[in-house]
Amino acid sequence: MKLAVLGATGWIGGTIMQQVISRGHEVIAVVRDASKVAQDVPVRTLDITQMSAQDVATAFADVDVVIASIGGRAAQNHQIVAQTALQLLQHLPQAGSTRLLWVGGAGSLEVAPGVTLVSTPEFPEEYKAEAIAQGEALAVFRSTDSAVKWTYVSPAAIIFPGESEAPYRLGGDEFFTDAQGQSRVSVVDYAKAMVDEAENAKHINQRISVAY
Repeated sequence: MKLAVLGATGWIGGTIMQQVISRGHEVIAVVRDASKVAQDVPVRTLDITQMSAQDVATAFADVDVVIASIGGRAAQNHQIVAQTALQLLQHLPQAGSTRLLWVGGAGSLEVAPGVTLVSTPEFPEEYKAEAIAQGEALAVFRSTDSAVKWTYVSPAAIIFPGESEAPYRLGGDEFFTDAQGQSRVSVVDYAKAMVDEAENAKHINQRISVAY
């Protein structure tokens, strides 16, 4: 299987790419700055702030699965998140790519029917814009008529550096916690869940969540 990781030089994207490599799949790093890719893998460049349909088609040509890990925190351009989701859904069919897996957020998970995590008083203010942007991206996926088969993968409320700690659990739209009442997952276990879904395609056109 040939996979492309958009945002492969980021923390989560880079961990996902390492997981793809460890399983023996063919991988392409899709990044804005090719000089930042440390791994010995094929690299294609794409600037998501100003990409055309042709740019998308070229970057993802002949790829089976695209895994996108992008955000607007660094430049505070959070609108880029939903815009990128929309453009990928529109233009990936021209590249021959049929599946898109998205590194989503936890803020849109429901702590009660109709009540999202980001809307609770306890949600950290410094992460709200990012969480809202990821919620807007989820809305784009759920309203699309694209032929692309998508999966939006929400991590736990806390995703932290480190190796595998425990078997991960999968959920859906509902926020869930472990026996200690914590919502957490290591970045490696999140990456494993992401690549497991890439391989098995069990949750097409769905949002899933990953936590211990």
